[in-house]
Amino acid sequence: MQTLQTRRLMLTPLALTDAPAIQRLFPHWEVVRYLDSRVPWPYPDDGALTYIRDHALPAIAAGREWHWMIRRCEEPAQSIGSISLYDQPGNNRGFWLAPQWQGRGYMREACEVINAYWFETLERPVMQVPKAVGNTASRKVSEYEGMRMIGTQEGDFVCGRLVKEIWEMRREDWLQRKPDGNFTPIFDGVPICR
Repeated sequence: MQTLQTRRLMLTPLALTDAPAIQRLFPHWEVVRYLDSRVPWPYPDDGALTYIRDHALPAIAAGREWHWMIRRCEEPAQSIGSISLYDQPGNNRGFWLAPQWQGRGYMREACEVINAYWFETLERPVMQVPKAVGNTASRKVSEYEGMRMIGTQEGDFVCGRLVKEIWEMRREDWLQRKPDGNFTPIFDGVPICR
């Protein structure tokens, strides 16, 4: 996996050393309430370490998942959230952002480069993204990207059982709407934000 860069952000491949930052930023109700019920709540003291070590890194090594930490170019040592891709029917992308960084357009920006990775690097034909019907912030990201809501079903979330929407974008739609190149992958581990 490679570090990806946007105008304001660096997306660095997930590493075991990210566990303390995740443990500090992730276990907030505003972050977890609309996530899949597999997320333990209350979040255990070793939740981030266990997740990275026992699930995420093995899935990355097997080529089933891709995980990045989101960092601002202004403060590259500080993580503000995470974004992931999954080779899983009906669930291809997930993300979270620490509450103090929400509402600034960072997730839209991160999704652009991650979508490019999915459709152009991995050459996948379709991206499907499930979300709780009450998760209006996540829905706005999908609407902004031009995704279409293709169906609903029941889903189990940290906050309980809710209606889940399935949003979809096809590769040909992405290529037509593709942003005008405001992001670049960084191959030599030398991220230089523009």
